[in-house]
Amino acid sequence: MTKPEIGIGLVGSGFMGRCHANAFRAVSGLFDVPVEPRLAVLADASDELAARAAQALGFARSTGSWQDLVADDAVDIVAITAPNVLHAPIAHAAIDAGKTVYCEKPLATTAAIALEMTEAAEAAGIVTLVGFNFLRNPMIRLARGIIASGEIGEVTGFRGRHAENYMADPDVPHSFRTDPRGGGALADIGSHIISMARFLLGPMAEVQADCRTIHSTRPTALGARECAPVEVDDMTHALVRFECGVSGSLEANWAATARTMDLSWEITGTKGALAFSQERMNELLLWSGGPERCGYTRLEAGPAHPPYGAFCPAPGHQLGFNDLKVIEVAELLEAHAGGAACEPDFREAFEVQRTVEAMQQSHATEQWVSL
Repeated sequence: MTKPEIGIGLVGSGFMGRCHANAFRAVSGLFDVPVEPRLAVLADASDELAARAAQALGFARSTGSWQDLVADDAVDIVAITAPNVLHAPIAHAAIDAGKTVYCEKPLATTAAIALEMTEAAEAAGIVTLVGFNFLRNPMIRLARGIIASGEIGEVTGFRGRHAENYMADPDVPHSFRTDPRGGGALADIGSHIISMARFLLGPMAEVQADCRTIHSTRPTALGARECAPVEVDDMTHALVRFECGVSGSLEANWAATARTMDLSWEITGTKGALAFSQERMNELLLWSGGPERCGYTRLEAGPAHPPYGAFCPAPGHQLGFNDLKVIEVAELLEAHAGGAACEPDFREAFEVQRTVEAMQQSHATEQWVSL
């Protein structure tokens, strides 16, 4: 039986836009999704840029106006990979048009705006999804299951970090990343380790943070001699207390020399411990047992950890970053068709943003802040 087609409208064709396009193209060949995605319209900053990207990524049509894309009857799902300040207006327009919204993180530049988006989507009954795609890793879901089963006992501590080096060079110029409206390492990549911590252990109750700017100025543009002050953090360290009673620490650092993708965490319990790093994303480290068992045991991803088997029937052959996006899109299509809930939705992304702002407030006041 022929599956119904749904039109995909993609706003933005940069790194994440390409990831979205690749995932929508690949998903039907790997998952038995209830609908067939059709790459309908791509919008970008100009007609010329959009036309080139549409041809390269396989979209039927292009436009230099995101407003035209949202209003297009051929578009059923609006995927937003535009600059952060545009997330809210595009999402609100899509919600008003009754369309499913798939937005990259951060959901908005402030928690207040994120809440407005959340409440609008919930009031309209719109399916939403936010691109915290690292949560789609089968090993992360395995870890949550191990924690819930009690195998490592009562959780006693959490240590999490997201560190990369793409802003380590002081000659990297200003961009949307350093825009005070939602920029900074904490908002940009700290949101990933916050979402991961919430996924594994639940909400945080209190936070205390220290935000630091390493490079006080940056060039105004690539190759420019003129520099302008940096008003956002390059590095944040935070102490956290979870609602479940666990305490721990978080770090967000986009100027971590030599680090390329250190999204990592360690969870200790009364009977065992777990450790993970995205740099070795197909492995989960587990310790459980008596004192005669020294050191972690490495668990390798395989078909026993769904949906790994959709990609390969053999263990040890490895999933990659783009595969996580395909898994995310498969779940989105299921939700769009009415077959399942979709997480993390706008509500969860708002909670992540609220946690980011609580840490920023804690730095400003030099006090613990309750959520």
